[in-house]
Amino acid sequence: MKPELSVVMPCLNEAETLAVCIKKAQRFFEREKVDGEVIIADNGSTDGSQQIALSLGATVVDVPQKGYGSALRGGIEAANGKYIIMGDADDSYDFTNLMPYLLKLREGNDLVMGNRFKGGIKKGAMPFLHKYLGNPVLSFIGRLFFKSDIGDFHCGLRGFSKDAYFKMELKTTGMEFASEMIVKASLKDLKIAEVPTILSPDGRSRPPHLNTWRDGWRHLRFLVLYSPKWLFFIPGIAMMLFGLIASIALTIGPVTIGRINFDVHTLMFSSGLLIIGFQFVLFYGLTKVFTVENQLLPKSKKYDKLFNIINLERGLILGLLLVLSGVFLSILAYTDWQQLQFGNIESTGVLRRVIPAITLMLFGVQIILFSLFFSILGLKK
Repeated sequence: MKPELSVVMPCLNEAETLAVCIKKAQRFFEREKVDGEVIIADNGSTDGSQQIALSLGATVVDVPQKGYGSALRGGIEAANGKYIIMGDADDSYDFTNLMPYLLKLREGNDLVMGNRFKGGIKKGAMPFLHKYLGNPVLSFIGRLFFKSDIGDFHCGLRGFSKDAYFKMELKTTGMEFASEMIVKASLKDLKIAEVPTILSPDGRSRPPHLNTWRDGWRHLRFLVLYSPKWLFFIPGIAMMLFGLIASIALTIGPVTIGRINFDVHTLMFSSGLLIIGFQFVLFYGLTKVFTVENQLLPKSKKYDKLFNIINLERGLILGLLLVLSGVFLSILAYTDWQQLQFGNIESTGVLRRVIPAITLMLFGVQIILFSLFFSILGLKK
């Protein structure tokens, strides 16, 4: 018979606190009459942690690949329980108080997150920088990017069903594993709940494995790379709008703000910003197709409509029209230059045709190349 609950603890030289954590989990099983097991996912301990776990009746799973995420994935996949609760083996979480998690899982939630900010953070349990900058900022970015209501993205105590774990298809090996779990659960529309959790100072005499800046960057990098909308699309649209408005105004004529006069030289920069923004938007489209077709991100409801709106033929036609428009403006500019007998161009009127002409031709070529590559990425369809 498979147990109902598996408590998985990642372990790397946790001899000081491991026994306390295992005994607390076992007391919880006994008190609440829960059929459970304790899994110690050992990541290469050299302090005798494995022997401590075995002597207390826990199951030890050796995970050779280094990293917090690697250890947890190895332990979770070896667990036999219908539900999994994972937590650090540093005695910072109370394994005797797991019932709120188990009840939420029994109600049908796929992922149950702890929230240390609601449950309480005891004095000395979390560094000042983590408490007031790292965790709040990264959690805010996660909620913004992935439309999640989770208040504490990095709580180490969380529960989920074994079925939900396989649905999430987790890949990361480091500390960003914590963020990946919530991101994947949100993207796949899994049912997520949250319970208040108390964080206590850990019982170890050595510093924690967590590296503030390195692991914080890994979390941020993961959140950004898994959200092409915020990485490419929104910045691209912002640059395009600013560049377009400025370019139209400067094409009509000089713009004076206070004592500063903006003319064709500024038009070159605004046109460049417009092109850069457009490239960001194109990269968003290509990244979206690549990530969906390679099952890195789930397919949205609008995804299939994208191929009906954007196709190779329409892209080629639009791109060609823009190129021809640029060529037409170039011919007009050439005519103006010809009237000067191909001498020095002192009039800014010629540049007001040359710069938009080059911009339109670049737009056209980019759209043609985008349409070709977009169609190649979507060949599976």
